[in-house]
Amino acid sequence: MAGVYTCSDLHKGQKLLIDGAPWEITEFSFAKPGKGQAIYNCKLKNMLTGTTMSRSYRSGDKFDKPDLQQRDVTYSYDDGTAFVFTDDNFEEIRVSADVMGDNKYFLMDEMQVSALFFDDKVIGIELPKLVERKVIKVEPGVKGNTASGSVTKPATVEGGFQLAVPLFINEGDVIRIQTETGEYNDRISTR
Repeated sequence: MAGVYTCSDLHKGQKLLIDGAPWEITEFSFAKPGKGQAIYNCKLKNMLTGTTMSRSYRSGDKFDKPDLQQRDVTYSYDDGTAFVFTDDNFEEIRVSADVMGDNKYFLMDEMQVSALFFDDKVIGIELPKLVERKVIKVEPGVKGNTASGSVTKPATVEGGFQLAVPLFINEGDVIRIQTETGEYNDRISTR
C-alpha cells in the first residue's frame, strides 16, 4: 500500500483509494457541529470510470493512498485505435480515446505531456496549459452585433476542435487555447 491519509489531509484535488479504485476529491467542505465529531463532506470522482459520489467522513477516519505514478511521455501518433506515446526508454504507451477525451484535439507530433499511471495503466494525460493552433474555419464577425452581450463567434482550429473566439479572429490566425477549459486565451499572429 502506498500509505495512509487522515481526515486532516483531505482537500480538493486529493486522491484516495476507495474499494480498489483511485478517486479524486472534486468538492470539499468541513462542518463542526456544536457537539460531536467534525464532519468532512466530499464529492468524489472515480479516476477510472468518471462516475461521481458524495461521502461524509468523521475525524479519525483513515484513507489509503492510491499508487499513482506520473511520467513524462512524448506523443508519437494516432494509429486509429489508440494514441501512441513513447517514454524515455522508447517504450510505446497506448492510450485509448476515452482516456484522452478532448485532449486529443490538442495533441501535436513530439508534444511532451505528463501521463498518470495506476496499476501500470494510463488513466490520464496532462497537456501543457496552453497550446497554439491555426484557425481553419470561422464565421465572419458582424459589426454592431454586440447588443446581446455576445462578442464571440464559433471557430474551428487545426485538429478539429471548436470553440468561441472574439469577433476580430479570422481564418489563418494563430490563437492560444487553454487546454484545461478549451477556451480562447489570446491571438498569437494574424494570417
